[in-house]
Amino acid sequence: MRSKSEENKRKTVLITGASNGIGMEFAKLFAKDGYSLVLVARSTERLRRLGYQLQDKHQLEKVSVITADLSEPGVATEVYQQVKENGIHIDILVNNAGAGTHGSFDETDLEREQAIIELNINTPVALTKHFLKDMKQKGEGKILNVASIVSFMPSPLMAVYGATKAFILSFSEALSNELKGTGISITALCPGGTNTMFFRRAGAAHTRAAHGNLAEPAAVALDGYTALMNGEVKVVSGLKTKLQATSSNLIPDTALAASMRYQMEEEEGDWMQSKL
Repeated sequence: MRSKSEENKRKTVLITGASNGIGMEFAKLFAKDGYSLVLVARSTERLRRLGYQLQDKHQLEKVSVITADLSEPGVATEVYQQVKENGIHIDILVNNAGAGTHGSFDETDLEREQAIIELNINTPVALTKHFLKDMKQKGEGKILNVASIVSFMPSPLMAVYGATKAFILSFSEALSNELKGTGISITALCPGGTNTMFFRRAGAAHTRAAHGNLAEPAAVALDGYTALMNGEVKVVSGLKTKLQATSSNLIPDTALAASMRYQMEEEEGDWMQSKL
């Protein structure tokens, strides 16, 4: 009888946005448990460095790297095709890659927001569609979609990002119901503010949210990993985030929007400094 680690060596996980942050922590967790990896992100150098480190440390069967900008239309399908051409079956899919942009909607860049919609919605939908069909043929598989605490509430000053994450949560919960009895589970991970490059890349580094009590990506990834392995439909990571999610069912949306706007505004000290 094969041990769990021996069984894992026969399985492969694909992780998007794997070069840093929560995605990189997911890669470490799966590698520790012996899974072969397919790492997807824009940075070839970072992916290769991470892949070499994990393969050497954990003696993995195989680590593959795919350089791709998943914010471009059609690239998700190209990634799937490349995986298939290499003869790799994906047992676990982690749709982690995501991005946002900060600012009033009438002032933010339309092309940037369309790219965010492509990355946050169209890419996980396409990858899920493709790999889910393969999983159903095999009769088993797991999919993890990274949503957010803002999946539960309006998010002024990051309106498009918040809406994309609301989509991901609804999408995941609906598919979880569809797939009952198939041997395939779908889990939505809902973290709060996390100590990654997200805020800086979104132009939100000077907001109250970015300076708050941020979770560490390793802890968020572990919550998601545990929930995924247990076949849970949804997991809210962190006590503070759980309280926020619970309160979203009790507080009117207008009050939630006001609270979120306060968090996404610049701290007074930064605002004053920016005016000097």
